[in-house]
Amino acid sequence: MISKRVFPDPQRFAVCAPDGLPIKEYYKNVFEEIFVFYHPFIKPESIDYELFKPDTYPNRNEIRGNCVVVTWKQFLTLSGIENFRKLDVGLRTNINSLREEYQDENIARMIQNTCRDKKIGEPTEGLFPYLIMDNLLKGIKALGHNWIWCGNEFATERKLTFIDDIITDNNLLDQCKNLFTNDHHLLITTHWDSHFSLLCSGKSTVDQLVNDCNLEGFYCTDRTEIYWSLSQNN
Repeated sequence: MISKRVFPDPQRFAVCAPDGLPIKEYYKNVFEEIFVFYHPFIKPESIDYELFKPDTYPNRNEIRGNCVVVTWKQFLTLSGIENFRKLDVGLRTNINSLREEYQDENIARMIQNTCRDKKIGEPTEGLFPYLIMDNLLKGIKALGHNWIWCGNEFATERKLTFIDDIITDNNLLDQCKNLFTNDHHLLITTHWDSHFSLLCSGKSTVDQLVNDCNLEGFYCTDRTEIYWSLSQNN
């Protein structure tokens, strides 16, 4: 008789915090500081905006070579959306990742209309953002790390990878949902249906990378959860 197979608890230094509890609580005694950084909107400059559709979506090299960042702050001004919380809810509404009672169809339409009128691509969900990851990976290299572990969503499969290879390769980054250093002191992770990622490490390291890489977002409080935009208690 085959015994029941029980999946082991994930190693917290290598995976994204789950929803349903505060992020800092999940990483307690693992990471001192967590910064939520937004995935930017994408403004094509030398390729056609009409390519930003599922069947023709540009690859990483095409985006890096032909597009620029539009920050969430800039998008608020362009769209007239009131704040980051509403913008996050609208983005989640557009990908059907919220229960009906939490959706905001009006904000979702404002996002769609602004993207169409200004020819801007929406942020990606569940994938590391192409336009800022190069600088972030270079920032990690500057801290003395030449190698980093690239893991799948639950880090059940992982590969030690040369950081320069991730920077230069067109496809390698898409295979990574979690990037963590060999000493387990730094993690970059993305949530599968969110338009942001988490930078986790010691406070001085997080501060340095946020400043040097010009990351847009916010520091987690003791109450911040993955679905932070649904709560006022962050």
